[in-house]
Parts: sequence; structure tokens; C-alpha cells
Amino acid sequence: MSQAEPEICVYGAGSVGCYLGARLLATGARLHFVGRPRIGDELAQYGLLSTDLHGAEHQVAPGIASFSVDPDAVRAADVVLVTVKSAATVQAAQELALRLKPGARVISFQNGVGNAELLRRHLPGVTVLAGMVPFNVLARGQGRFHQGSEGALAVEADAALAPLLPAFARSGLPLVQHVDMRAVQWSKMLLKLNNAINALSGLPLKAELSQRGFRRCLAAAQRETLSLLKAANIPLARLTKVNPQWLPMLLSVPDFLFRRLARQMVAIDPLARSSTWEDLEAGRTTEVDWFNGEVVKLAAALGREAPINAALVALVKAAERGGRRDWTADALYRAISQTAVSR
Repeated sequence: MSQAEPEICVYGAGSVGCYLGARLLATGARLHFVGRPRIGDELAQYGLLSTDLHGAEHQVAPGIASFSVDPDAVRAADVVLVTVKSAATVQAAQELALRLKPGARVISFQNGVGNAELLRRHLPGVTVLAGMVPFNVLARGQGRFHQGSEGALAVEADAALAPLLPAFARSGLPLVQHVDMRAVQWSKMLLKLNNAINALSGLPLKAELSQRGFRRCLAAAQRETLSLLKAANIPLARLTKVNPQWLPMLLSVPDFLFRRLARQMVAIDPLARSSTWEDLEAGRTTEVDWFNGEVVKLAAALGREAPINAALVALVKAAERGGRRDWTADALYRAISQTAVSR
């Protein structure tokens, strides 16, 4: 490892933060974590193990990972990877504003489409770049974090990234730079609209998407979103082999045909779960406001409504309060369709 490579801080050591950190640490990066005591205790006892759907494993032995619950640990960082939940972005920005050293760069590897801009507003003079993690990461306990779907890390193009690129390339997670990250984020959002559906189904992602009824729910949410994006003149990036405009049509085909077409889209293994499902399992507030809720906000800005996505938001929030989490495909499709018709 070159001594010119930066000191990295993962700020918000949850599933995504620990997975990225494990890959980077295991391949020689200088990195430390800031997170909650529960995760720190887990890493101290078990270390870190990252695995993925292709069989790759990266092991970090107990005692190797530097972990702190104190935000002051960010002071030495040259690059901060912000991986906190979207609801904690403002708090993270306020903490960073008091502690970042001059010249430090920040990358938002968070869900939603507006967190990087929110960080910029609270961190004037700091280089803040939008990033995107396209794959699902499942926390399996005992320091184990599993990447259950494929995709390449995306980040806003900037010359300031140059010192960071070798560490990510060495980890097997090269940073793909994009000039228009808004297009990338909204393209990811079309896929992430499934988070709510997956959580409400109670099934692993692959099992859920194997059922046409659940795919019809996702296709309906995507059609609604695509209509709003067109009205707002927001372009989309092509993140898979499939044009994002075609997704609703492909999702609606019969199961036997979808199985063939899915191989051209995104590989998903049987362990993969959505982060919304994981949050509900842990009794945490979900990020549904930064998935389907983003579509609802876009519709409001256009003076329109997004009843399908609004219905999914409402059902997930009901599940947060102990509501139903075992929807069948047909029942869920009827529920969101009836809501749309009644509006």
C-alpha cells in the first residue's frame, strides 16, 4: 500500500459501512469506523467477515478494526464515507462540521437522492460527493456481512477521488465515476422501490421476485415513477443491461419468461434481503421515506400525486407499528391498486 493513500473513516458503521470497511481493510486500506457500541462490541469479539454472491470472502480478525463511538475519531480522516441512515444525515453533518480537518473529502454512500446535497449545505467549503451502493447487504450477525446482489459502486466524478481509487480497486469494489449522479440515483431508485414490497412480503428477494404478482406491484410503482421523472425532465442512467424504461414491461411477463430475462438484469442470491426488511426485523424505523417517499415528494413538487408509492409508504409505516408483514402478492397488488383508484 502506498503511503500516499488516504486515511479513511467509515462514518455510520451499519450493514453497508461494515461491508465496505471489511473489503477495504482486508486489502490493506488505512481505515477506522465510527458507529454505535453494539457494532463495536460485535467487531471486537468476532472481527469482520464480508462475503458476496460470487463466493468471495474477506476476513478481518478481531482486534484489527479500529472502532470508536466518539465522533472525534474522524479528525484524522482524509476521506469520510458517510453511511448513516438518511434520517441521521443532518446530525452526522453537524458532527462532521466541528471535526473535519482541512482538505478532508466526504462521500455520501447513502440511500435516497438528496443526502449529498444536504451534507453540502451543512459543510460549506468541503468537497462532498454523491455516491451510490447498488447492491444489497445483509447483516448476518457475529461480524458477518453479505452482499446478496451485484452492481458497481458509483460516485460523482471529481479529481479529488484520485488518491482513493487504488484502495477501492484493490478491494474488488472499484469506484465507477459518473458526471450525472442524479440520473444514477434515480435509476437505482427504480430498483429500490422494491424494498417496501420485499419487506411486506416477508420473503427473500429472489423468492419474492420469482412471483409475478409481487413483480406487478413493483412495475406499478415504477410506471408511476417513470411518468413523474419524464414530467420533471430527469434523465436516467443505464445501470444494468436493461434500459430502465423497459423495467415495468419486463417485470410483468410470466414467471417462466422472467427467469430467462432476469439473468440479463441483476444477479441475486437466495440470501439477499432488502434493507427495509432488515430494519423491520430489528425494530428500527425504515428508510421508506427515502425510497418510495422520494417519489411522493417529487409528485408533490410537480403538483401531482403518486398514489401507488404513497400506499406502499403507508403500509411499511403500518408494519413499523406492528402491522402486517406477510402480504401475498395478490393481496398487496389489490391493496395498492384500490388505494390508487380511490384517490
